[in-house]
Amino acid sequence: MGITVDVAYKSLNKYTEILCGDKVEILQTEDSNIMILADGMGSGVKANILSTLTSKILGTMFLNGATLDECVDTISETLPICQVRHVAYSTFSILQVFHNGDAYLVEYDNPGCIFIRDGKLMEIPKNVRVLQGKSINEYRFKVQKGDALILMSDGTIHAGVGDLLNFGWLWEDIADYAVRQYQVTISAMRLAASISQACDELYQYRPGDDTTVACMRIIDSKPVHLMTGPAKNPEDDTRMVHDFMSDPSAKTIVCGGTSATIVSRVLGKRLDVSLDYVDPEIPPIAYMEGVDLVTEGVLTLNRVVQLLRRYAKNETVSETFFEELDKNNGASMVAKILIEDCTEVHLYVGKAINSAYQNPGLPFDLGIRQNLVEQLKGVIEEIGKKVVVTYY
Repeated sequence: MGITVDVAYKSLNKYTEILCGDKVEILQTEDSNIMILADGMGSGVKANILSTLTSKILGTMFLNGATLDECVDTISETLPICQVRHVAYSTFSILQVFHNGDAYLVEYDNPGCIFIRDGKLMEIPKNVRVLQGKSINEYRFKVQKGDALILMSDGTIHAGVGDLLNFGWLWEDIADYAVRQYQVTISAMRLAASISQACDELYQYRPGDDTTVACMRIIDSKPVHLMTGPAKNPEDDTRMVHDFMSDPSAKTIVCGGTSATIVSRVLGKRLDVSLDYVDPEIPPIAYMEGVDLVTEGVLTLNRVVQLLRRYAKNETVSETFFEELDKNNGASMVAKILIEDCTEVHLYVGKAINSAYQNPGLPFDLGIRQNLVEQLKGVIEEIGKKVVVTYY
Protein backbone atom coordinates (compact mmCIF):
# COMPACT_ATOMS: atom_id res chain seq x y z
CA MET A 1 0.00 0.00 0.00
CA GLY A 2 2.93 2.31 0.73
CA ILE A 3 1.10 4.88 2.83
CA THR A 4 2.77 7.36 5.10
CA VAL A 5 1.43 9.69 7.77
CA ASP A 6 1.29 13.33 8.77
CA VAL A 7 1.42 13.62 12.57
CA ALA A 8 1.03 16.70 14.77
CA TYR A 9 -0.32 17.72 18.15
CA LYS A 10 -1.25 20.84 20.06
CA SER A 11 -1.33 21.20 23.85
CA LEU A 12 -2.79 23.81 26.20
CA ASN A 13 -1.39 24.07 29.71
CA LYS A 14 -3.79 24.40 32.61
CA TYR A 15 -4.17 28.08 33.44
CA THR A 16 -1.23 29.37 35.55
CA GLU A 17 0.78 26.15 35.04
CA ILE A 18 4.17 26.34 33.30
CA LEU A 19 4.35 22.62 32.43
CA CYS A 20 1.72 20.55 30.66
CA GLY A 21 0.47 17.39 32.36
CA ASP A 22 -0.07 15.71 28.99
CA LYS A 23 2.72 14.19 26.92
CA VAL A 24 2.75 13.10 23.28
CA GLU A 25 5.42 10.71 22.02
CA ILE A 26 5.82 10.29 18.24
CA LEU A 27 7.95 7.35 17.10
CA GLN A 28 8.89 5.54 13.91
CA THR A 29 9.83 1.95 13.21
CA GLU A 30 10.92 0.47 9.89
CA ASP A 31 7.33 -0.38 8.99
CA SER A 32 5.10 1.82 11.15
CA ASN A 33 4.44 5.14 12.88
CA ILE A 34 3.43 5.29 16.54
CA MET A 35 1.66 8.10 18.40
CA ILE A 36 1.27 7.89 22.18
CA LEU A 37 -0.74 10.35 24.29
CA ALA A 38 -0.38 10.10 28.05
CA ASP A 39 -2.34 12.22 30.55
CA GLY A 40 -0.87 12.45 34.05
CA MET A 41 -3.22 12.89 36.99
CA GLY A 42 -3.54 16.44 38.23
CA SER A 43 -1.51 19.20 36.64
CA GLY A 44 1.85 20.90 36.74
CA VAL A 45 5.16 19.24 37.54
CA LYS A 46 3.79 16.02 39.02
CA ALA A 47 1.44 15.37 36.11
CA ASN A 48 4.19 16.23 33.62
CA ILE A 49 6.59 13.73 35.20
CA LEU A 50 3.96 10.98 35.31
CA SER A 51 2.79 11.46 31.72
CA THR A 52 6.38 11.68 30.47
CA LEU A 53 7.30 8.51 32.33
CA THR A 54 4.24 6.70 30.95
CA SER A 55 4.79 7.77 27.35
CA LYS A 56 8.52 6.94 27.45
CA ILE A 57 7.93 3.49 28.95
CA LEU A 58 5.20 2.66 26.42
CA GLY A 59 7.25 4.01 23.51
CA THR A 60 10.41 2.15 24.45
CA MET A 61 8.57 -1.12 25.00
CA PHE A 62 6.59 -0.87 21.76
CA LEU A 63 9.78 -0.16 19.80
CA ASN A 64 11.27 -3.30 21.30
CA GLY A 65 8.32 -5.46 20.36
CA ALA A 66 6.62 -5.77 23.75
CA THR A 67 2.98 -6.90 23.88
CA LEU A 68 0.18 -4.78 25.32
CA ASP A 69 0.01 -7.10 28.33
CA GLU A 70 3.69 -6.53 29.06
CA CYS A 71 3.32 -2.76 28.63
CA VAL A 72 0.34 -2.53 30.99
CA ASP A 73 2.06 -4.80 33.49
CA THR A 74 5.14 -2.55 33.49
CA ILE A 75 3.07 0.64 33.80
CA SER A 76 1.10 -0.91 36.68
CA GLU A 77 4.27 -1.81 38.54
CA THR A 78 5.97 1.51 37.83
CA LEU A 79 3.19 4.01 38.50
CA PRO A 80 1.47 3.76 41.88
CA ILE A 81 -2.27 3.92 42.48
CA CYS A 82 -3.63 7.16 43.91
CA GLN A 83 -4.55 6.50 47.53
CA VAL A 84 -7.44 8.98 47.39
CA ARG A 85 -9.08 8.19 44.04
CA HIS A 86 -7.90 4.58 43.74
CA VAL A 87 -7.07 4.99 40.05
CA ALA A 88 -3.82 4.94 38.11
CA TYR A 89 -1.78 8.10 38.01
CA SER A 90 -1.75 8.26 34.20
CA THR A 91 -4.12 7.38 31.38
CA PHE A 92 -2.96 6.77 27.82
CA SER A 93 -3.86 6.18 24.17
CA ILE A 94 -1.63 4.42 21.64
CA LEU A 95 -2.08 4.52 17.87
CA GLN A 96 0.19 2.50 15.60
CA VAL A 97 -0.23 2.67 11.81
CA PHE A 98 1.74 0.31 9.59
CA HIS A 99 2.85 1.16 6.06
CA ASN A 100 0.64 -1.63 4.68
CA GLY A 101 -2.48 0.09 6.09
CA ASP A 102 -2.94 -1.98 9.24
CA ALA A 103 -3.73 0.06 12.37
CA TYR A 104 -3.66 -0.78 16.07
CA LEU A 105 -5.40 1.35 18.71
CA VAL A 106 -5.19 1.04 22.49
CA GLU A 107 -7.16 3.31 24.85
CA TYR A 108 -7.04 3.46 28.62
CA ASP A 109 -9.41 6.01 30.19
CA ASN A 110 -8.74 8.75 27.62
CA PRO A 111 -11.61 10.06 25.44
CA GLY A 112 -12.17 7.77 22.47
CA CYS A 113 -10.30 8.21 19.19
CA ILE A 114 -12.13 10.23 16.53
CA PHE A 115 -11.87 8.42 13.19
CA ILE A 116 -12.84 10.38 10.06
CA ARG A 117 -12.99 8.94 6.55
CA ASP A 118 -14.26 10.73 3.44
CA GLY A 119 -15.65 13.52 5.61
CA LYS A 120 -17.71 11.15 7.74
CA LEU A 121 -17.31 9.90 11.30
CA MET A 122 -16.41 6.21 11.44
CA GLU A 123 -17.36 4.01 14.37
CA ILE A 124 -14.56 2.24 16.24
CA PRO A 125 -16.02 -0.90 17.80
CA LYS A 126 -15.35 -1.56 21.47
CA ASN A 127 -13.09 -4.51 22.18
CA VAL A 128 -12.53 -4.24 25.92
CA ARG A 129 -9.90 -6.34 27.63
CA VAL A 130 -9.24 -6.38 31.36
CA LEU A 131 -5.53 -6.30 32.16
CA GLN A 132 -4.18 -5.83 35.67
CA GLY A 133 -7.71 -4.87 36.71
CA LYS A 134 -7.87 -2.14 34.06
CA SER A 135 -10.48 -2.06 31.30
CA ILE A 136 -8.58 -1.31 28.09
CA ASN A 137 -10.05 -0.88 24.62
CA GLU A 138 -7.91 -2.64 22.00
CA TYR A 139 -8.83 -2.49 18.35
CA ARG A 140 -7.26 -3.51 15.03
CA PHE A 141 -8.51 -2.05 11.75
CA LYS A 142 -7.49 -0.84 8.30
CA VAL A 143 -6.75 2.75 7.28
CA GLN A 144 -6.65 4.30 3.85
CA LYS A 145 -5.42 7.48 2.21
CA GLY A 146 -7.25 10.58 3.47
CA ASP A 147 -8.23 9.15 6.87
CA ALA A 148 -7.82 11.30 9.98
CA LEU A 149 -7.43 9.86 13.48
CA ILE A 150 -7.55 12.14 16.51
CA LEU A 151 -6.45 11.28 20.06
CA MET A 152 -7.39 13.59 22.96
CA SER A 153 -6.79 14.08 26.64
CA ASP A 154 -9.84 14.67 28.85
CA GLY A 155 -9.19 18.42 28.91
CA THR A 156 -11.07 18.55 25.61
CA ILE A 157 -14.33 17.13 26.99
CA HIS A 158 -14.01 19.32 30.11
CA ALA A 159 -13.81 22.51 28.02
CA GLY A 160 -16.46 24.99 29.10
CA VAL A 161 -17.83 22.78 31.90
CA GLY A 162 -19.94 24.69 34.44
CA ASP A 163 -19.43 27.92 32.52
CA LEU A 164 -20.25 28.21 28.84
CA LEU A 165 -21.44 24.60 28.80
CA ASN A 166 -23.15 22.77 31.65
CA PHE A 167 -21.45 19.44 31.06
CA GLY A 168 -18.42 20.40 29.03
CA TRP A 169 -17.83 19.77 25.33
CA LEU A 170 -19.34 16.35 24.69
CA TRP A 171 -17.32 13.83 22.67
CA GLU A 172 -20.05 13.72 20.04
CA ASP A 173 -19.88 17.49 19.65
CA ILE A 174 -16.07 17.45 19.35
CA ALA A 175 -16.31 14.71 16.72
CA ASP A 176 -18.93 16.70 14.81
CA TYR A 177 -16.70 19.79 14.95
CA ALA A 178 -13.69 17.78 13.72
CA VAL A 179 -15.71 16.42 10.80
CA ARG A 180 -16.71 19.95 9.81
CA GLN A 181 -13.05 21.03 9.93
CA TYR A 182 -11.89 18.02 7.96
CA GLN A 183 -10.86 18.40 4.35
CA VAL A 184 -8.89 15.99 2.21
CA THR A 185 -6.05 18.50 2.01
CA ILE A 186 -6.04 19.82 5.60
CA SER A 187 -2.83 19.04 7.47
CA ALA A 188 -2.64 17.23 10.80
CA MET A 189 -1.42 20.38 12.54
CA ARG A 190 -4.24 22.55 11.16
CA LEU A 191 -6.80 20.01 12.33
CA ALA A 192 -5.21 19.65 15.78
CA ALA A 193 -4.77 23.41 16.17
CA SER A 194 -8.36 24.08 15.12
CA ILE A 195 -9.82 21.75 17.78
CA SER A 196 -7.37 23.06 20.37
CA GLN A 197 -8.35 26.65 19.57
CA ALA A 198 -12.03 25.79 20.02
CA CYS A 199 -11.24 24.26 23.43
CA ASP A 200 -9.29 27.38 24.43
CA GLU A 201 -12.25 29.56 23.49
CA LEU A 202 -14.65 27.40 25.51
CA TYR A 203 -12.29 27.74 28.49
CA GLN A 204 -12.35 31.51 27.82
CA TYR A 205 -8.57 31.30 27.36
CA ARG A 206 -8.07 30.05 30.92
CA PRO A 207 -7.92 26.26 30.54
CA GLY A 208 -9.18 24.45 33.63
CA ASP A 209 -7.26 21.32 32.66
CA ASP A 210 -4.30 20.32 30.51
CA THR A 211 -5.72 19.86 27.02
CA THR A 212 -4.05 17.98 24.17
CA VAL A 213 -5.22 17.10 20.67
CA ALA A 214 -3.00 14.74 18.64
CA CYS A 215 -3.84 14.07 15.01
CA MET A 216 -2.60 11.55 12.45
CA ARG A 217 -3.49 11.94 8.77
CA ILE A 218 -2.99 9.04 6.36
CA ILE A 219 -1.36 10.33 3.19
CA ASP A 220 0.72 9.25 0.22
CA SER A 221 4.45 9.85 0.21
CA LYS A 222 5.09 13.47 -0.80
CA PRO A 223 8.74 14.11 -1.71
CA VAL A 224 9.99 17.66 -2.21
CA HIS A 225 13.14 18.54 -4.18
CA LEU A 226 14.68 21.92 -3.35
CA MET A 227 17.63 23.32 -5.30
CA THR A 228 19.69 26.30 -4.20
CA GLY A 229 23.02 27.70 -5.32
CA PRO A 230 25.11 27.06 -8.44
CA ALA A 231 27.49 24.10 -8.54
CA LYS A 232 31.12 24.79 -7.57
CA ASN A 233 32.18 23.45 -10.95
CA PRO A 234 30.01 24.92 -13.75
CA GLU A 235 30.41 21.65 -15.64
CA ASP A 236 28.20 20.03 -12.96
CA ASP A 237 25.26 22.36 -13.60
CA THR A 238 23.54 19.98 -16.02
CA ARG A 239 23.98 16.94 -13.75
CA MET A 240 22.67 18.93 -10.78
CA VAL A 241 19.54 20.04 -12.63
CA HIS A 242 18.85 16.55 -13.97
CA ASP A 243 19.20 15.09 -10.46
CA PHE A 244 16.90 17.82 -9.13
CA MET A 245 14.25 16.99 -11.75
CA SER A 246 14.72 13.21 -11.52
CA ASP A 247 11.51 12.34 -9.61
CA PRO A 248 8.30 13.20 -11.51
CA SER A 249 6.24 12.75 -8.32
CA ALA A 250 8.25 15.31 -6.33
CA LYS A 251 7.31 18.95 -5.85
CA THR A 252 10.16 21.10 -7.14
CA ILE A 253 11.39 24.36 -5.59
CA VAL A 254 14.27 26.53 -6.81
CA CYS A 255 15.63 29.12 -4.37
CA GLY A 256 18.01 31.66 -5.86
CA GLY A 257 18.23 33.82 -8.98
CA THR A 258 21.41 32.19 -10.28
CA SER A 259 19.99 28.73 -9.62
CA ALA A 260 16.79 29.60 -11.47
CA THR A 261 18.78 30.89 -14.45
CA ILE A 262 20.76 27.63 -14.56
CA VAL A 263 17.59 25.51 -14.41
CA SER A 264 16.02 27.66 -17.13
CA ARG A 265 19.07 27.21 -19.39
CA VAL A 266 19.43 23.46 -18.84
CA LEU A 267 15.72 22.72 -19.27
CA GLY A 268 15.23 25.25 -22.07
CA LYS A 269 12.34 26.83 -20.17
CA ARG A 270 11.50 30.52 -19.96
CA LEU A 271 11.91 32.27 -16.59
CA ASP A 272 9.37 35.01 -15.78
CA VAL A 273 9.89 37.12 -12.67
CA SER A 274 6.84 38.51 -10.91
CA LEU A 275 6.71 42.25 -10.30
CA ASP A 276 4.43 41.91 -7.25
CA TYR A 277 6.19 42.77 -3.99
CA VAL A 278 3.64 41.31 -1.58
CA ASP A 279 6.15 41.58 1.28
CA PRO A 280 8.77 44.36 1.21
CA GLU A 281 11.25 42.15 3.06
CA ILE A 282 10.92 39.16 0.72
CA PRO A 283 11.82 39.42 -2.99
CA PRO A 284 9.09 38.37 -5.43
CA ILE A 285 8.75 34.87 -6.81
CA ALA A 286 9.25 33.79 -10.45
CA TYR A 287 7.57 31.30 -12.74
CA MET A 288 8.97 28.50 -14.87
CA GLU A 289 7.16 25.71 -16.66
CA GLY A 290 7.86 22.35 -15.01
CA VAL A 291 8.98 23.85 -11.67
CA ASP A 292 6.40 24.26 -8.90
CA LEU A 293 7.96 27.28 -7.18
CA VAL A 294 10.84 29.66 -7.94
CA THR A 295 12.00 32.15 -5.29
CA GLU A 296 14.94 34.35 -4.38
CA GLY A 297 17.64 32.58 -2.41
CA VAL A 298 19.20 33.55 0.89
CA LEU A 299 16.72 36.13 2.20
CA THR A 300 13.82 33.83 1.40
CA LEU A 301 15.45 30.73 2.93
CA ASN A 302 16.30 32.66 6.08
CA ARG A 303 12.60 33.54 6.55
CA VAL A 304 11.66 29.90 5.78
CA VAL A 305 13.94 28.72 8.59
CA GLN A 306 12.35 31.24 10.98
CA LEU A 307 8.84 30.01 10.12
CA LEU A 308 9.82 26.36 10.49
CA ARG A 309 11.39 27.06 13.89
CA ARG A 310 8.15 28.66 15.05
CA TYR A 311 6.27 25.59 13.86
CA ALA A 312 8.71 23.24 15.59
CA LYS A 313 8.07 24.97 18.93
CA ASN A 314 4.42 23.84 18.72
CA GLU A 315 3.12 26.21 21.38
CA THR A 316 3.48 29.15 18.97
CA VAL A 317 1.31 27.48 16.31
CA SER A 318 -2.00 29.34 16.20
CA GLU A 319 -4.45 30.87 13.74
CA THR A 320 -2.03 33.80 13.41
CA PHE A 321 0.77 31.44 12.39
CA PHE A 322 -1.38 29.80 9.71
CA GLU A 323 -2.44 33.22 8.43
CA GLU A 324 1.26 34.00 7.91
CA LEU A 325 1.80 30.58 6.32
CA ASP A 326 -0.99 31.32 3.84
CA LYS A 327 0.55 34.61 2.68
CA ASN A 328 1.46 34.94 -0.98
CA ASN A 329 5.20 35.57 -0.55
CA GLY A 330 8.01 33.19 -1.49
CA ALA A 331 9.07 32.31 2.06
CA SER A 332 5.55 31.50 3.27
CA MET A 333 4.91 29.45 0.14
CA VAL A 334 8.09 27.38 0.63
CA ALA A 335 7.39 26.90 4.34
CA LYS A 336 3.80 25.86 3.66
CA ILE A 337 4.93 23.18 1.21
CA LEU A 338 7.57 21.86 3.64
CA ILE A 339 5.08 21.76 6.55
CA GLU A 340 1.84 20.68 4.90
CA ASP A 341 2.61 19.05 1.57
CA CYS A 342 5.79 17.11 2.22
CA THR A 343 6.95 13.87 3.84
CA GLU A 344 10.62 13.91 2.80
CA VAL A 345 13.00 16.53 1.42
CA HIS A 346 15.98 16.25 -0.89
CA LEU A 347 18.17 19.36 -0.93
CA TYR A 348 20.39 19.94 -3.98
CA VAL A 349 22.98 22.50 -2.90
CA GLY A 350 25.59 24.23 -5.03
CA LYS A 351 28.85 25.13 -3.27
CA ALA A 352 29.91 27.99 -5.52
CA ILE A 353 30.55 31.14 -3.46
CA ASN A 354 28.38 34.11 -4.36
CA SER A 355 30.39 37.27 -3.65
CA ALA A 356 27.18 39.16 -2.86
CA TYR A 357 26.74 37.09 0.31
CA GLN A 358 30.13 38.19 1.64
CA ASN A 359 28.88 41.76 1.99
CA PRO A 360 29.57 42.77 5.62
CA GLY A 361 26.34 44.76 5.53
CA LEU A 362 24.35 41.54 5.46
CA PRO A 363 23.51 39.73 8.72
CA PHE A 364 26.13 37.12 9.61
CA ASP A 365 23.76 34.16 9.29
CA LEU A 366 23.09 35.14 5.68
CA GLY A 367 26.78 35.16 4.79
CA ILE A 368 27.22 31.47 4.05
CA ARG A 369 24.67 29.48 2.09
CA GLN A 370 25.87 26.16 3.49
CA ASN A 371 25.28 27.38 7.03
CA LEU A 372 21.72 28.29 6.10
CA VAL A 373 21.21 24.91 4.44
CA GLU A 374 22.41 23.14 7.60
CA GLN A 375 19.94 25.18 9.65
CA LEU A 376 17.18 24.29 7.19
CA LYS A 377 18.08 20.60 7.29
CA GLY A 378 18.09 20.59 11.10
CA VAL A 379 14.70 22.25 11.54
CA ILE A 380 13.03 20.09 8.85
CA GLU A 381 14.27 16.99 10.68
CA GLU A 382 13.06 18.51 13.94
CA ILE A 383 9.49 18.62 12.60
CA GLY A 384 9.72 14.92 11.77
CA LYS A 385 10.62 14.76 8.08
CA LYS A 386 13.50 12.90 6.44
CA VAL A 387 16.14 15.08 4.76
CA VAL A 388 18.87 14.14 2.26
CA VAL A 389 21.43 16.74 1.18
CA THR A 390 23.51 16.45 -2.01
CA TYR A 391 26.30 18.98 -2.61
CA TYR A 392 27.70 19.93 -6.00
